[in-house]
Amino acid sequence: MNIWQTFLYQPLLNGLILFYQLFNSVGWSIIGLTLVLRLVLLPLTLPTLKSAQKMKELAPKLEKLKKKYSDDKQKLAQAQMDLYRTAGVKPFAGFLPQIIQIVILIALYQAFRQVLGDGSIEKLNQMLYQPLKLAADTQLNLKFLYLDLAKPDFIRIAGRKLPGLFLIIAAAAQYLSARLMMPQTKKQKDVAKKTEAKSDDFAAAMQTQSLYIFPLMTLLIGLSFPSGLILYWLVFSVFNLVQQLLIKRQQNNGQN
Repeated sequence: MNIWQTFLYQPLLNGLILFYQLFNSVGWSIIGLTLVLRLVLLPLTLPTLKSAQKMKELAPKLEKLKKKYSDDKQKLAQAQMDLYRTAGVKPFAGFLPQIIQIVILIALYQAFRQVLGDGSIEKLNQMLYQPLKLAADTQLNLKFLYLDLAKPDFIRIAGRKLPGLFLIIAAAAQYLSARLMMPQTKKQKDVAKKTEAKSDDFAAAMQTQSLYIFPLMTLLIGLSFPSGLILYWLVFSVFNLVQQLLIKRQQNNGQN
């Protein structure tokens, strides 16, 4: 048994089935396990989000530095690092926590796919710990509100597939979350246009476009994904959004 399966995928799959045996619903199992994991990961996510919020607040000062050193990249880089040091911000400190989160989320995704896939209890039992093994005739409850969690969340209008409610809310939460962490885009564009380096202009444009591209990709890709995965992404995105709002409120109160 490899490390990935033993320490990540298998424990998460068993956690999902543990919640299932408590709630008798795959939908509530997905919600429960996702929330527990997000809470467990708080020590990793909080410093990263707080640092990102500080970076956003530093945006006006960074824009002034870009104006001042528009013709000297070396001085600009040094001035930016001095600003980060003074503000107590570590721009690259969040990389390792982010990588760890991504690894866990991939394993979680695989666990959900296993449960929402071919529905083979025999295959599922091969990965479950002895106390959690299911009876051979078990039929997993994949109904959650109007959803069949093994099927995509969409509605048909005039013969066309359109995103369903859960998919729309997931994309909206993703958009709002990205919006909260983004500095004032218009000011960034104005500064970028005044600098000689076209890379600044390109970076500002890409940052703006990413606001819309990723939620749009969520909508399009989600049309073919099992809605159980969309439910997971919805809970993940809403939790992340609430977390950011609380951090922003806390920092605003600290400044008053």
